[in-house]
Amino acid sequence: MNDALELRAARHAALGDPVRLAIVDELAVSDRAPVEIRRRVGIESNLLAHHLDVLAEVGLIHRSRSSGDGRRRYVHLLRDAFDTVGTRPMVRARPALFVCTQNSARSQLAAALWREITHEPAASAGTHPADRVHPAAVEAARRAHLELDATGPRALASLDRIPDLVVTVCDQAYEELDAPDGWLHWSVLDPVPVGTKAAFDDVVAELRDRIRSVTELRGAA
Repeated sequence: MNDALELRAARHAALGDPVRLAIVDELAVSDRAPVEIRRRVGIESNLLAHHLDVLAEVGLIHRSRSSGDGRRRYVHLLRDAFDTVGTRPMVRARPALFVCTQNSARSQLAAALWREITHEPAASAGTHPADRVHPAAVEAARRAHLELDATGPRALASLDRIPDLVVTVCDQAYEELDAPDGWLHWSVLDPVPVGTKAAFDDVVAELRDRIRSVTELRGAA
């Protein structure tokens, strides 16, 4: 028996528990803090820790420290786990809003990718918008053949209407806004402090993969 087959078997065994399957369903569309998972799934913190450990041991999830409040952690479903999990997405392609702090990189790229992949409208906004889109984000969009919104960075508070699908793509904005329960959160690292082409290209690749993962699987609600 090869290693890949053993890993698949271990993952399927881990998902044989309905609580762990419910956790994975939650993480299929949104990163979650443990307290959010506990509330949504309805289990105590000690049991949640056990279930997360089991999922981590078989390579289905990853836990990382928030780039905003360092005391906070987020749990992510690893992207290569989708083939094993076979879970349904809970996102229907429709108009979307992507939010980060400065609205100069991640949210701009996410909105452009959403428009390209889903052919649905998408906008972006920031909690503390910058004066312009970061030049490296503009270059990354050009390399990926993406069309950025010509309006540039704008404040979330200035929007007249908020669509029902909102995705925060940075931890600081998500935590500052104390986001409503229906919003999704993708904990995407800020490429600006690194500043390299690779950092921005990695963000484009991650966002593209996330969007495809939650919109191309069958059964979207």
